[in-house]
Amino acid sequence: MSTTEEFRRNSDNFCYRHPDRQSFVLCQRCMRTVCSECRTPAAVGVICPECMAQQQAAQTPAQKKAERRWASRSRPMTVVASGRPRVTLTIVAVTGLVYIIGLIPGVGGLVANLLAFNSIFVLPQAGVFQPWRLFTVALVHSGFFHVGLNMLALWFIGRSLEPMLGRARFLVLYLLGALGGSVAVTLLAPGVWTVGASGAIFALFGALLVIGRHIGADIRVIGILIAINFAWPFVLAAINAIGSGDFIGSLTAVGISWQAHLGGLITGALVGLIYARTRTASRRGVQIGSLVGLGVALLALLAIPAVLF
Repeated sequence: MSTTEEFRRNSDNFCYRHPDRQSFVLCQRCMRTVCSECRTPAAVGVICPECMAQQQAAQTPAQKKAERRWASRSRPMTVVASGRPRVTLTIVAVTGLVYIIGLIPGVGGLVANLLAFNSIFVLPQAGVFQPWRLFTVALVHSGFFHVGLNMLALWFIGRSLEPMLGRARFLVLYLLGALGGSVAVTLLAPGVWTVGASGAIFALFGALLVIGRHIGADIRVIGILIAINFAWPFVLAAINAIGSGDFIGSLTAVGISWQAHLGGLITGALVGLIYARTRTASRRGVQIGSLVGLGVALLALLAIPAVLF
């Protein structure tokens, strides 16, 4: 992500110990920005090295003795969080595993049919309620290039965004993005089968766009990438419609769920806005409440087709 001069001058956007490392995580005690290498997991949030040293120095002899006894009876604990994007790698691994299982004759079809999404499975009048499909749709893909491109995009964005947000926030963003994509498909394309992590991927785009704008980064490149990816199915449909004259039919034939893209993008932008406006430790409760409220609101939107149809 390219940055503006205003962004580079604001030290709050970078780790106080490594000025070249951008981060979005604060020490819960001193509220300074810390990167993944410098933060130590605490009961709530993370602690920077200086605050950790002060905390250890303030321990009573009894506390130090108890800590030594605990350490001698248990495995060594890692006090510094790893900078590896573990959530991103885990999602890529699980999605890849599901794709490989999908290649097994006689098994793959069953897995895809169990995890793919169709709005009929969240409408009470359909008689079959399988809400897990709202999320598991992100695990199944239509082919090698489909899963490959989605996971490549996840890796490129996740390796930068996950250390900035923290693992838990990143995972919540991904899951809410998948949910938002499924909800948009329910509202805009009822009865249509969809597969793929496009909704979750576009949620990462949306969050990155909003967070980048909030901290003063140059978001023009991100905006262009979003526009190109979102417009691509419409461009293909327009090209195909030149011969047939049926744009809507061509758009359906393209096989790309622009509805999931739209839903994921909007959801991700909202999550990014929540993260940007509730960055401090004192607003952690507001952040959690807002995320829960967004999830409930998305689920409530599923009632619209249930009422209309």
